[in-house]
Amino acid sequence: MEAVAKLKNYPTSPRKMRLLADVIRGMDVEKGLAILEHHPQHSSTPLYKLLRSAMNNWEQKNEGKSAADAGLVVKTIFVDGGRVLKRMLPAPQGRAYRVRKRSNHVTLIVDEKK
Repeated sequence: MEAVAKLKNYPTSPRKMRLLADVIRGMDVEKGLAILEHHPQHSSTPLYKLLRSAMNNWEQKNEGKSAADAGLVVKTIFVDGGRVLKRMLPAPQGRAYRVRKRSNHVTLIVDEKK
C-alpha cells in the first residue's frame, strides 16, 4: 500500500527542486534520506522532511509494520510550479525590471518493493 506526502508553495524555483528530486527518484528510502541529509543544496532540507513524512504516513496506513523493515522505495516524485510572486526592481533611467519569485509544489509517493 502506497503513502503520499505533499509540500506546497515552497519558495524556490521548480527547476532547482527537480534537480534534487531526480537524484532520489526510484531509490530506497533509507538511502535517499542519507543522501538528502548530507546534500549541500538548500532545498535538500524540505525534501528530507517530506520523505520522513511519507514514511510516517506509510506506517500509519500499515499499522504494526515498520518502514525500515518493509524496504520502502520512492515510487514517484514530481515537482510542479507553484504561485509566482511578481516584484519590481528599480532600473536605470526611471525604468523597472520585473522579478519573478517562483515557488513549487512537490508530491512524493512511497511504496514497498515488489
